This record gives sequence, C-alpha cells and structure tokens, in this order.
Amino acid sequence: MTPTILTRFDAEMRRDPPSVPGASVERSDGIVRSVGLSNMIISWQVGVEDLDRRIAEQAAYFRARAETVEWKVYGHDAPPNLSAALAAHGFEPGESETFMVFDLTASGAELAAPAEAVIRPVRTPEELEAYLDVTARAFGSRPKATDESLAQRIFGSAIDTVAFLAWADGVAAAGARLELPPHRAFASMWGGGTDPRFRRRGLFRALVAERAGLARSRGYAFLTVDAKETSRPILERLGFVALTSVTAWVLSRDRSAAD
Repeated sequence: MTPTILTRFDAEMRRDPPSVPGASVERSDGIVRSVGLSNMIISWQVGVEDLDRRIAEQAAYFRARAETVEWKVYGHDAPPNLSAALAAHGFEPGESETFMVFDLTASGAELAAPAEAVIRPVRTPEELEAYLDVTARAFGSRPKATDESLAQRIFGSAIDTVAFLAWADGVAAAGARLELPPHRAFASMWGGGTDPRFRRRGLFRALVAERAGLARSRGYAFLTVDAKETSRPILERLGFVALTSVTAWVLSRDRSAAD
C-alpha cells in the first residue's frame, strides 16, 4: 500500500501541485516550485551529476528576490546526497516529521469525536484572529502561513482551506485547519494545536475527527498530515499510517542576504 499511495501523492500533489491563492506554480528545467506569499521547492527531477548546480540556481533565484524558500524533502526522494547538498548551499533543516495518511475510503474509517467537544469552522475575520491567537499559544508562534494568505484561502473566491476552532468553557481552546485542493484525492491537515490550559480534554482528537468527516463528505480518498513526534502516536491510534519522513530545508531571507 505504501509505495502506491506515495507514488500517487507525488504525481498529484508534487509534480502537478494544485494552485494556491497568492502563489503561482513555476516549472524550471524539471524543478517545480511555488512562488508568491510563500515559496517552496515542491518537486524535482535532478540527477546526482547536476544536483549541485541545480540547487545553486534555485538558491540564487531566491537570494536575488531577497525571499525565504523552503525545499521540502521526503524520505523516499532522490538523489541520496540531496540533504548534504542543500546544507552546502546554506539551507538549514527544520524538525524532521512523519508523513502520515488516513484512508477515508476504508470500511470503519469513521473517527469519533469526544461528545463534549464543540467544534466550529472559522467564518469571520474575528474568528480568524482567535484561531491565530490560539495557535500561537499552542505552538509558541503564529502559523507559518501569513495572515494574508490564510485570509485569502479561507474567505477568498477560490476557498480551499477550512479553519476550525474548538471551544471549551466559552473560549477558543484549540485550532486546526484542513486544506481541500480541487480535483485531487488528497486533503491535508495542518496545525492542530491546543492551548496548554485545555490539553488532555480530547480537543486534538475532536479536530482530527471533524476534518476527516469533512474531507470524506467532499469525496477525498486520503487525509494526510506532516506529524510532529508529539502527535504521531495519537494519530497512529486513530488509524493513520506512517509512510515516510519529511523535512523542510529552509534558506531564510536573512541568510540569503548575508551570503
């Protein structure tokens, strides 16, 4: 199952990535990148002999723009010396995470939310601010996606993201979002953070169940997540399967300007 899903994911979400509000997909000699409100190298077809030159070209491109770029590397990606080559050109690795998938089409794939959980989608700018605030309390910083890009994706004409708030004792206690790219088999979960004051009350599981239910109702076959080590065991108990590792290698704007 694992190779088949990864092959399909690479084809649908990386080599032919869905469009994102505020960003454009560019193809440059086998490299697929997203450029705009956020920059990312998504896919590449580069041999060992050309790797150093191709990384240098991408680094120079974003250095010239004085912008940060993320090169997202999965455990099954080639060539084998990719991580070392990225480091040599000034990219720095983020925390290694686990790419996990939940089969929404499997029999018995319903996820039950705790009965006391109150989950509602973000509908207004005020609720979006509450979502950003609770995410900052949960993780110590606001989401990597900018406020502007999130607002476009949640409230824009081409809505592809739903943000959720979990409420407890009348206040926003946890937040998470679901990305729903059109004409794809894969929906994806992001965030999923709980204010420390409200942990161990099932809000994380409730947000997972809410997002899985919506993705299934919209006809998606799979639900994916880049899981931190703290959430991986919980997701495994809920039926998610670990497929490979994933690491974001980042060339920051400050680093670009200094080099």
